[in-house]
Amino acid sequence: MKKASKYLIILSIFTIYACNSSDSKDDKEIEKEYQLVWEDEFNEEGNPDATKWNYENGYVRNNEKQFYTENLKNARVENGYLVLEAVKEEIEGYNYSSGSITTSNLVAWQYGKIEIKAKLPKGVGIWPAIWMLGENWKQVSWPKCGEIDIMEHVGFTKDSIYGTVHTEAYNHNIGTAVGKAVFINNPYDQYHIYAVEWTSKKIDFLLDNDVYHSFKNENKTDAEWPFDQKFHLKLNIAVGGGWGGTQGIDDSIFPQQMLVDYVRVYQKTN
Repeated sequence: MKKASKYLIILSIFTIYACNSSDSKDDKEIEKEYQLVWEDEFNEEGNPDATKWNYENGYVRNNEKQFYTENLKNARVENGYLVLEAVKEEIEGYNYSSGSITTSNLVAWQYGKIEIKAKLPKGVGIWPAIWMLGENWKQVSWPKCGEIDIMEHVGFTKDSIYGTVHTEAYNHNIGTAVGKAVFINNPYDQYHIYAVEWTSKKIDFLLDNDVYHSFKNENKTDAEWPFDQKFHLKLNIAVGGGWGGTQGIDDSIFPQQMLVDYVRVYQKTN
């Protein structure tokens, strides 16, 4: 989720397209290839499961305008869904509070299919994300640790979501970020499935089981491909920031929620 306004320019040149139905995989095909190794179906009311999720707190990154909290109003399980909610309020010198949860320090994975079914928040200034960060991020820092953005959306672009990778060689700071946008129909009122299929050879980005973008291993160095290690998962709603705030923040939209039906992680059976 490391972004700057420069990144918006980079993404604007990407081709927005939908894949052929031949790229789609149904549930039976997925079951043949993978086994479920971790999941959260969000069936227990209250705080997110502490054996599966940690919180991010306070100001974290990207010149964003929200203050992340552990409060139930910002992150909770309700009626079978994870609710992350951005709220307009004064808190610790910030004008907005929001929720961000992560599997960091609890569980991480190397390769597999990571799948999230969610309904997105809307409005100018909103920046929800579902993403992964390399486990060595404290040792080598970003972008050397690598980042996989399974889904990002900015509220001023209503009909698109983005799948992107960041590495030392490929990142927005040097004008080389590798990502792609895809058209999405009604992301605010309907649930969609956001996923990646990640192997030692490539990372495929999927929307509703259709592949719309692939990032291939060039078999060079860790600068191009830092993805042969474990990554942890993050879910958050940012407000403003280097990308989400480039067209301002519409204060009339709050509160806004991202609802997550499930998170599932599959890995190869052989």
